Amino acid sequence: MGILTMILVGFIVGLLARALKPGNDRMGIIMTTLIGIAGSFLAGYAGQAMGLYTAGQPAGWIASIIGAIVLLVIVSMFRGRRYR
Repeated sequence: MGILTMILVGFIVGLLARALKPGNDRMGIIMTTLIGIAGSFLAGYAGQAMGLYTAGQPAGWIASIIGAIVLLVIVSMFRGRRYR
């Protein structure tokens, strides 16, 4: 997968994760894209390593969105502590 494709997929996954996760996330478009890319990469790698799916299956998109939501929750926890 090329760099531009990975950025585009990460952007889409990040936006979907932010839309599905409840609460107010005060982060910009770049941070959303980075979290989407990281969630997509981690969930995709973990799912393929465990043999749950192969590259290109729809389960990979679902896992990527779930991975991005998990990363959003973790980032929100750390950002919340800093601003209190």
